[in-house]
Amino acid sequence: MNLCIVEYPDKRLRNKSVKIEKFDANLHELLDAMYPLMIQTNGIGLAAIQVGVAKEVLILNIPDEDGEQSKENLIEMVNPVLTNQRGETTYQEGCLSVPSFYEDIDRFEFLTVNYQDRDGNTQTLEADGLLSIAIQHEYDHLQGVLFIDKLTSSRRRKFEKEYKKMLKEKKTSK
Repeated sequence: MNLCIVEYPDKRLRNKSVKIEKFDANLHELLDAMYPLMIQTNGIGLAAIQVGVAKEVLILNIPDEDGEQSKENLIEMVNPVLTNQRGETTYQEGCLSVPSFYEDIDRFEFLTVNYQDRDGNTQTLEADGLLSIAIQHEYDHLQGVLFIDKLTSSRRRKFEKEYKKMLKEKKTSK
């Protein structure tokens, strides 16, 4: 399966993802293809909608203390549901679908997520810190929400202007 990152302003990023009903070879193939793409593009998380597949699937791999992302630490979430969100934290986020742009975003500090693994088994994970932030970021993708949607209106206007300029420069340099 050959996947590529869908970039803003592609309208597919606004699609709400649908629940996975079949835990089959197609799902496994999607998950297996998402992981190397996320690692190659220096991501710590990737939602299926970011590769043009509107399904409730996301993967996460938070770097360890040495900055390594070993495959043993990969988390695959299917049909995630966030609960027990509490506390508040701010983190400078970026996104593979909005390249070269970073902004401070407010998120919950702690959360619990219920999900299914690739075989349909129910899992529960309590998260804080960067893992909590990454889960919320990727979960937003499943709802058709980008981190730039959380900016103040003035910061969003500034982003749109900067991003259009960057895209224009990118086209002329090709």
